[in-house]
Amino acid sequence: MIAAEHPVVPHQSESPGDGEGRPPEDRRRVFKRRFITATIIVLLIGVPAGYLLISAGQSRRSGMDKETEAAAQGLREGWPSKMQRRIFEVPIPGNGQGVQYYETNNWKASRLYAKFRTTSAGLDRFLTQMGTGRAALEPDKISISPRDIKITGWSFGPGEHWAGTTHSNKKPRPTQNITVNMTDPASPVVYVVSAATP
Repeated sequence: MIAAEHPVVPHQSESPGDGEGRPPEDRRRVFKRRFITATIIVLLIGVPAGYLLISAGQSRRSGMDKETEAAAQGLREGWPSKMQRRIFEVPIPGNGQGVQYYETNNWKASRLYAKFRTTSAGLDRFLTQMGTGRAALEPDKISISPRDIKITGWSFGPGEHWAGTTHSNKKPRPTQNITVNMTDPASPVVYVVSAATP
């Protein structure tokens, strides 16, 4: 036989699936690769989580600072805006006198504090527009919390005829704590704290 009768076939290398393939990694290399992977995962999860915690803390402190600042300024003379009265559902009657208010906002709740003097009929209109009535006022009850009393500087001492009620609404509507000085029934003084929680 001559060389022409025997075809020459080039030598082929083994396919990737044949044989042993890559040599096994040594332990150091495996440990290093796993360590780098774990570090990347921790950073991808830990950094955003840490940022969220820091941001939430700053937001909370900011709300507390604003509330403290508002408390330091005290009640403002004048009427709350129509929008504030609508949001907090505090329908101060048109004949209200000596109106004072202020609003606080923080991450837990927003509050509108208001004080005004009105007539007996004005008190009835106020309570009716809120969805309650004079019958709900309990004698000798101060419905304003000690926390809110401290913030406003209001005084509910003895020697006065107090009556109070809490008007609760379904969330997200606000809840109002109302205390009325009924010493002069023809000219009652109304104290209201309306709190809205998100």
